[in-house]
Amino acid sequence: MGFPANGEVAGDKPYKFLIYGRTGWIGGLLGKLCQAQGVDYVYGTGRLENRASLEADLAAVKPTHVFNAAGVTGRPNVDWCESHKVETIRTNVVGTLTLADVCRERGLVLINYATGCIFEYDSDHPLGSGIGFKEEDTPNFIGSFYSKTKAMVEELLKNYENVCTLRVRMPISSDLSNPRNFITKITRYEKVVNIPNSMTILDELLPISIEMAKRNLTGIWNFTNPGVVSHNEILEMYRDYIDPNFSWKNFTLEEQAKVIVAPRSNNELDATKLKKEFPELLSIKESLIKNVFKPNQKTA
Repeated sequence: MGFPANGEVAGDKPYKFLIYGRTGWIGGLLGKLCQAQGVDYVYGTGRLENRASLEADLAAVKPTHVFNAAGVTGRPNVDWCESHKVETIRTNVVGTLTLADVCRERGLVLINYATGCIFEYDSDHPLGSGIGFKEEDTPNFIGSFYSKTKAMVEELLKNYENVCTLRVRMPISSDLSNPRNFITKITRYEKVVNIPNSMTILDELLPISIEMAKRNLTGIWNFTNPGVVSHNEILEMYRDYIDPNFSWKNFTLEEQAKVIVAPRSNNELDATKLKKEFPELLSIKESLIKNVFKPNQKTA
């Protein structure tokens, strides 16, 4: 399979992106970014699990790159997947593999927005140690069915040399009214745990993913800002920048377990590989302040 070398577009024609996940959060933001950058883009209309519909999209659109931001995370959260296992497999496994396969047949790079919620702190990567999981590490968290399907599909996609897998975690954006935003979620919870985690600031990282497509980068990438931030640290920033009267209550993982169906992943991902490719990448706390809290600042 010949894929274009770094930075080249096949036959030097202009970029044209085919994006799946129009109604999703990341898919919607990607379209806005393409518009702002003047990049030609089209949303896929095919269903991921329907191969013929994907082939029809590719034939009609003739894209230079394909982006997959479609998938089920469950509504309101991943607990949904525990009672909808077949639907979860259909989209997250069958659908994603089908799209990767039809892209490979056409020599197209697929940028796949995946998850880093397939790891949890362990004795080799203890909480607070600063030792993060690397791209080549084997997933060790299958506590939720959602994470289990994502770990399976990541393993299978390693064999597709046309796929760029981006491990997103606890995505955050500057849109604090969005219910999918990790900050918005935790400000609305009755109680929150307090654990340092790697997270993804979409305002900074989604433009980087577009650049990765243009560079034809493939393989697995930890797609988080370097370092970790805890729930309380974020809520303290929220109080300092947005609402000085904001208060919250913590509870333990044991207490949290009683109100959720499936356990949640907590981890640090090592972002060295991404930082080497994009040296301008900010640490998680710097990025939170610059990209999220300063633009939304309401306090004096």
